[in-house]
Amino acid sequence: MGIQRSLNIENEDILTGIQGFLTAILASQDIDAMLVPKRTSAGHSIMPVLISHPRELNGVDPISPQFPLNAARQVSKLTKKPSGKKIAVLLRPCEIRALIELVKLKQGDLSSLLLISIDCPGAYSNKEWASQCATQDMPDAAEFIEHRLSGRDLPIAKACDACEWPVAALADIQIGFFGMDYRKQLLVLFQTAKGEMLADEMALESVQVPEHRSRQLNEYISNRRSAKAQMFENVRKKTNSLTNLEVYFEACVNCYNCRVACPVCYCRECVFNTDVFDHDSYQYLVWARRNGSIKLPCDTLFFHLTRLVHMSLSCVGCGQCTNACPNDIPVSDLFRMVGEDTQAAFDYEAGFDPDQALPLSEFKENEFLDVAGV
Repeated sequence: MGIQRSLNIENEDILTGIQGFLTAILASQDIDAMLVPKRTSAGHSIMPVLISHPRELNGVDPISPQFPLNAARQVSKLTKKPSGKKIAVLLRPCEIRALIELVKLKQGDLSSLLLISIDCPGAYSNKEWASQCATQDMPDAAEFIEHRLSGRDLPIAKACDACEWPVAALADIQIGFFGMDYRKQLLVLFQTAKGEMLADEMALESVQVPEHRSRQLNEYISNRRSAKAQMFENVRKKTNSLTNLEVYFEACVNCYNCRVACPVCYCRECVFNTDVFDHDSYQYLVWARRNGSIKLPCDTLFFHLTRLVHMSLSCVGCGQCTNACPNDIPVSDLFRMVGEDTQAAFDYEAGFDPDQALPLSEFKENEFLDVAGV
């Protein structure tokens, strides 16, 4: 379990309490910089910001219900080559899992990182966030947490509603809401040797993990699994044939936003950006003549099938593909379902075990003998 401490919250101001804790971490001699979600200058968006001085932590908002992008790709950029610096990164559980997958793909390095996470109650989609900000300055994060933990129905992103991993087991430091009187006190778990090295510097009181924490987490996860099962049932009905699959993606315009937003779409150069799909003009006429007509842009379904083949084994279900779609195609619903099936086939769970090799990176003689016909 590591070292267990409590973070006292004054005046029920959760955000200020967390900001103070992060300030203490950044002030440590062992930490050179910190990547955290912070409000933009206009105050209506939360984006990852790399901070090197504690004074810049004013405006940091890691409990905001906005999730504009999966920051694993940004952490990858910070660590793909050695910098000689130690960086603390505050990420949601799905971002840490995506980062683990990128590390396995040699597109990131954990050795220079301190991973911090917070119990995640989910987030709004970008469009829902914009809609809420249109009627108020910014949705209240503490109120959002309270409503989510109490089971109140909120219009959160479907990927979040179906997410069964609200806690990051691989974080060096985990900040907990579940099971706590979080307007007065948060749980801080120093879960690894890296985290424990900072525990004494934080001057926090020792505490036992409340029994209610596991009960509340289990209840929350059970509800999320029920939502996931319902989502999968709906997706299977909508994609149970090639014709239905074409209907599912009929609004796709090949903008490739989903590929850009996906933290684990790992190819340095996507084949769909090469001349492989830059067809000659006459080819379109040939296809139109052969079939009577041809939908443009073409290759839309092929694009999504290619992505599924490439990255479903590393899909962490963060929902950013749906978040990025301009035509509101529920891309994530399908990718999460297929990803769970393909990962189960290889007895693999994306982002949970840094030492477990990617399924397609190794060969096992006794694997899928029924498929091989042995």
